[in-house]
Amino acid sequence: MINNMKKGFHLEIKHICKQSGARYGILHTPHGDVEVPMFMPVGTLATVKTLSVEEIKEIRSGVILANTYHLSLRPGADIVEKAGGLHKFMNYDGPMLTDSGGFQVFSLAANRKIKEEGVHFKNHLNGDKLFFSPERAIEIQEQLGADIIMSFDECVHYPATYEYMLDSVNRTLRWAERGKVAHKSKQALFGIVQGGEFPELRKYCATKLVEVGFDGYAIGGTSIGEPKDVCLKMIDYSVPYLPSDKPRYLMGVGSIDYILEGIGRGMDMFDCVLPTRIARHGALMTSKGRVNIRKAEYKEDFTPLDDECDCYTCKNYTRAYLRHLYTSGESLGQRLLSIHNLRFLIKMVEGARIAIREDRFNDYKNEIIEKFGDVKGF
Repeated sequence: MINNMKKGFHLEIKHICKQSGARYGILHTPHGDVEVPMFMPVGTLATVKTLSVEEIKEIRSGVILANTYHLSLRPGADIVEKAGGLHKFMNYDGPMLTDSGGFQVFSLAANRKIKEEGVHFKNHLNGDKLFFSPERAIEIQEQLGADIIMSFDECVHYPATYEYMLDSVNRTLRWAERGKVAHKSKQALFGIVQGGEFPELRKYCATKLVEVGFDGYAIGGTSIGEPKDVCLKMIDYSVPYLPSDKPRYLMGVGSIDYILEGIGRGMDMFDCVLPTRIARHGALMTSKGRVNIRKAEYKEDFTPLDDECDCYTCKNYTRAYLRHLYTSGESLGQRLLSIHNLRFLIKMVEGARIAIREDRFNDYKNEIIEKFGDVKGF
């Protein structure tokens, strides 16, 4: 078992925005202190796709996320543990978080069966039978050795009936208790609030998780296809029942407007594959709006991608060159575009932190959303 020191893991709230109630603070972890609110790049297989760890640091990432289910298949949790844990395996000395595999309960719905003891899967790579229980999810995450680990839960498809969601929430709560009992390492363990669009179930789940007691709390079951107003209500239904002195993590959210709305509702941590995924398809977030680098209009555009951006890509390459790389299928193009999108989003959250400290977060949020549009996916 990797001996990550839980000692010293805590959230220090430094300022509450008088205009909005948004929080600014420092999350203290065994691998360094990071400011919140923050956006966490996703490194599913112990790598943020196409980026080196040096590039991850250069874009000023705080925490990065890795995927328990995928790493349990490749290379295997035993291999990562023998290497000394995720940090040594991938040569990254910053804070890390692993999810529990619970999202695969959602994403692999065609190949799984949910039972009280856990979830039976089919390996999406070769069809082999797999089994994840709350105890097994904790065991794997302890082998991986991230600073923050997550309880095993069920992420339910939207929409769901009240009856199914009630059964699911009760099962998620039982799994959370089992996972906490199984948790033997000194890693920080987060509980996950589920409950769909039902306010009483969100309250019930959050209240019961707080009774069990965790080092932080996540809001799950959001950004899975529900309308934006429903997503925001899910946050509103959960946050009032979470401790103010513990970190709050909104799972799977990566668009500009959703992150800002979450910050304004008191959330501290966000993650999503969106910025790197759309970059690999040629879609870029810029201070002038969305850019599709595939367009012919950029063929002879020898200006930076974004003259207001401080990332490596924008400081060194032109739109014409980036278009050439992308249309030629060169992997360097995907790398440079991913660097930009991640840095753009992280810089946007840096601006949010400044606005919170200056008690003007609502003004900042409205200015950014007006500038970039209020459309999920950007």
